[in-house]
Amino acid sequence: MVKKFRWKLNEESKKFLKIFALNIIAASLIGGMAGFWVSQLSTGRISLSGFNKKISQQYNNVKQPASPRAENAVVAVAEKVSPAVVSIIITKNLPKYKQYYANPFGNDNFFKQFFGNQPFNFGIPQYKKNGTEKKEIGEGSGFIVSKDGYIVTNKHVVADEDAEYTVVTNKGKKYTAKVLAKDPSNDIAIIKIKGENFPTVELGDSSSLKIGQTAIAIGNALGEFHNTVSVGVISGLSRSITAGGSGFGSEHLAGVIQTDASINPGNSGGPLLDITGKAVGVNTATVQGAQNIGFAIPINEVASAFKSVEKKGRIIRPWLGVRYITINKDIAEKNKLSVDYGALITRGEKRSDLAVIPGSPADKADLRENDIILEINGKKISENYTLAQAISKFSAGDKIKMKILHKGKEKQVSVKLEEMK
Repeated sequence: MVKKFRWKLNEESKKFLKIFALNIIAASLIGGMAGFWVSQLSTGRISLSGFNKKISQQYNNVKQPASPRAENAVVAVAEKVSPAVVSIIITKNLPKYKQYYANPFGNDNFFKQFFGNQPFNFGIPQYKKNGTEKKEIGEGSGFIVSKDGYIVTNKHVVADEDAEYTVVTNKGKKYTAKVLAKDPSNDIAIIKIKGENFPTVELGDSSSLKIGQTAIAIGNALGEFHNTVSVGVISGLSRSITAGGSGFGSEHLAGVIQTDASINPGNSGGPLLDITGKAVGVNTATVQGAQNIGFAIPINEVASAFKSVEKKGRIIRPWLGVRYITINKDIAEKNKLSVDYGALITRGEKRSDLAVIPGSPADKADLRENDIILEINGKKISENYTLAQAISKFSAGDKIKMKILHKGKEKQVSVKLEEMK
């Protein structure tokens, strides 16, 4: 008697058999396809040249990229704007001295008893003034903004009243420059050269700037490398800084643009440009000891100054007449203030730096030390909209309404702005 055995497959065995069967089918298909392609290639019916070309192009695009569009744009800006960027040479008549030797004993009798009448040249070197000579004492940058020769630069570049200023163009041509106006509240000056049909820099709109957009600086770097181009980005907006240097004092600048485009000594007064070649700022200062932290005055400030000079021959700025600090949360907490915004009217570092200037519009409106200016014409004063920025929106003679916090109570004040002298 023969016994029949039946295999009873469990679930794991079933899965194994299914996978095994699928692998056999897949291998057969792949082998068949491979055989087909090999036979077709051997007869020349199919070519891999197109496929190889595509792969080669992809490889070349990675290894050897074409010139980026942004790079071409920077080159175009440099070529377009450089002819209108100038160097400003500062010269001055300085005393010339002649050296001579003085006998420390008053006369030569003491030595004659030892050396007779032999020539004696012993003495202490002394110097005396012997006329003057013209010397170059500095250099800066500027850019032409009108075909008839108006040039924008920094106030500190042309600060010396006794100096002479010579403009040197990109082609090396020299012009004597006349200082027309210096901004009383900003590091801006307007100078002029005689001539016609000068290349110009188009002014942009600094109010539309965005952090991260391309920034291009052109200027006379180190007073030696004319029309140096550097590229970076807009790193920050509405910064407040205190700028200063040798030969002139310090100046508080509010609402300036921060950039990492390299700005070196000698670049002062040159343009900060956007990717289209329009000026969005005037390079003015750097942070010593830092890498690529520079600042530029917004071009909208420059545009209003230039228009003022064109119409009235001087830069007219509105004036309130207070010293202040802008309140933020940190200042409010440390000083236990009831608000964390606004402009606190306060004294300067010196005893003579009064909080409210006597006879000023603020004084006439009865503003006092420790008052906090909360709003101007309904807009809050803060770190993002400083008092200086708010006042700059108006003209001398305009009346503005201010919300003031005086001894813990809010009140409305009307102030008539005057021209800053």
